[in-house]
Parts: sequence; C-alpha cells; structure tokens
Amino acid sequence: MGSPFFLTGSAGSLECLLEMPEGQPVGIALIAHPHPLYGGDMHNKVVQTMARAFTGLGYIAVRMNCRGVGMSQGEHDNGLGEAEDMRLLLEKMQADYPDLPVILAGYSFGTYVQSLLCTQLTKTNQTQPRLVLVSTTAGMWTTESVPADTVLIHGDLDDMVPLETLLKWARPQGLTVHVITGADHFYNRRLLPIRDIISTYFRQ
Repeated sequence: MGSPFFLTGSAGSLECLLEMPEGQPVGIALIAHPHPLYGGDMHNKVVQTMARAFTGLGYIAVRMNCRGVGMSQGEHDNGLGEAEDMRLLLEKMQADYPDLPVILAGYSFGTYVQSLLCTQLTKTNQTQPRLVLVSTTAGMWTTESVPADTVLIHGDLDDMVPLETLLKWARPQGLTVHVITGADHFYNRRLLPIRDIISTYFRQ
C-alpha cells in the first residue's frame, strides 16, 4: 500500500507516498499525477499502474499530491510551483537513497510538471533523469523539447491530446511514440499495456 509521509515546501505541507521494491533498489521513479483542477491526484489509476510497474522492476516509486490536493497545502500554480515541489521531493529521495538513477514519470498534466523539472535539472548540470510521459500534453503545456531517450506512451483514441498532435510535436525531435490501440486519454480497460511498455523498456 505504500508509506505516507509529508514534505514542507514553499506552499506548505505536501502529502507523499513511498513504495519500496522487493530487494535492493535499482533506481528512483518520481511520478506526477494529472491536472488537480479536474480531479487528478496521486491515487489516479494510471499513476498507480506506473508505480506498480516501477516497483516491479526494482525501483523506489514515490508520488505526491500537488498543491491543494488531498492533504497537500497551497493552491494550484499552473505547473511552476508543482515542478518546484517535485524538485524538493527529488532532493529528499536522493539524500535518502544516494547514487541511484532517476526516472521522472508523469501522466497528462504531470508530463508538463516533469518536463519542466527535467529542463531545470539539465540547465543546472545536475541529475540527468530519464523521462516517461504518458499522454503527453503537447500543444497544451509541455515544453518544446525533451531528451532523445524519453519514453512516450499515448492512446490512439485520445480526444484531449489527439495522437496526431503528439506526433507533430514528436517527429521533429526524432522521438519514438509507443501507441496503445483502443486507449482514450483515461486508458479505460487499457492500463496493462502501460505497465508492459514500462516493464519492457526498463527491465534490467
């Protein structure tokens, strides 16, 4: 079920959940949830699926409720404050579990949060994380470019971010898109392919 804990950020207390793998951890996966103003939280079914996939691969999976969600204090900050909070969570995890590789994973609005954080880390020559973005919000929030080894997962029936919109954003960057057939933006009855793609891509 995971172990809850709290961090104190610039907007107040932040509710987090830590899930440990069996055996020695091979890495850390930080997972960001969908838009908080539309019901997104860290217990979202896609977020939970991602967490289970990563712990099954030996990663520590950690997530937090964005500002104003659940028991997290503060107010929605359009991704900027949320990226700041995610960076605080990353710093805590690196202090507690040093020298482990990092994956930043996000779903929908969470892809924007994680791409912002990844850009910040790259510019300051700090941790070079991998990115796993499910239903990337290209054309809505996501920054212009992401690392070449980013794992993109998208549903071919997504009507919030149509697949063609994502492909137009991904093609100039030479990014591979893993398309889940029959999946809408919410992955109703199509969660297992997300797990399978992550498991295949990051299996040691």
